[in-house]
Amino acid sequence: MHGPTCDHHHQHPATYNRAFAIGVALNVGYVVLEAGYGFAVNSLSLLADAGHNLSDVLGLLLAWGAHHLSQWKPTDRRTYGWRSSSILAALVNSCVLLAAVGAIGWEAIRRFAVPEAVPGDVVIWVAGAGVVVNTATALLFLKGRRHDLNIQGAFLHMAADAGVSVAVVLGGWGMLATGKLWIDPMLSLAVAVVILWGTWGLLRDSTNLALHAVPRTIDPNGVRQFLLERPGVEAIHDLHIWAMSTTETALTAHLIRPDGDDNDRFLAETSAELFERFGIDHTTLQLERELHAELCRQAPEGTL
Repeated sequence: MHGPTCDHHHQHPATYNRAFAIGVALNVGYVVLEAGYGFAVNSLSLLADAGHNLSDVLGLLLAWGAHHLSQWKPTDRRTYGWRSSSILAALVNSCVLLAAVGAIGWEAIRRFAVPEAVPGDVVIWVAGAGVVVNTATALLFLKGRRHDLNIQGAFLHMAADAGVSVAVVLGGWGMLATGKLWIDPMLSLAVAVVILWGTWGLLRDSTNLALHAVPRTIDPNGVRQFLLERPGVEAIHDLHIWAMSTTETALTAHLIRPDGDDNDRFLAETSAELFERFGIDHTTLQLERELHAELCRQAPEGTL
């Protein structure tokens, strides 16, 4: 038997529309509150955190839109639908946050040279409200963060915001206790470091997925070994594993299987095992009886 034979299993992603709507509403209200008081009392730490929260609102909107698009049905032109939009959203989200890091860091350094007085009590209670808002929003995405990079990005941003708000509260106490003006820009730099730390992994993973790299949660050598150990399989070539979205993974491979009397059962069982063991839910396998370059142009090692 020579020719493509396919068996597909699809995992339907969970819907987080309600979580996104609540998260956006909570954070928009808090950004207005925090930025208003930041300007009123001239607190860079509050303004930096408000800018960070605003970028997260934009990130939530971007992730929400991508989450919605990823559920659109395929068309003749877009045979995978809009699934990859969730990968692009995660990538853009990380780039926006890195830009925010640069802006916050630049302003903080400038404030070290020209420190300005900030009322610590206002900083404390405004940032305390942020702890509540950001923690509540992060909890909305707690369950889905392990299975969807797009949802993970939303969770990490909100969790980081909660931690940053705690740091700003502590800084407010520090300013009240010591009167040191450098505490405010120092907190701004701490905000920038936290954002950078939380964003780097998201940038790395989303870039890899955009370049069709094997998702970090899947061991490609383990997948190859599993296929080689399937009944009747003597060799494998042209193996590709990539993410169609932040929740769905695809695989294609050519398997050399000389005796193919039970190919239908073999394909069904192999596809089901790939899903159960590795979370690969879109499998396309081509079965070949012999390994010859003249029969399959993908047979030579390193060809695509």
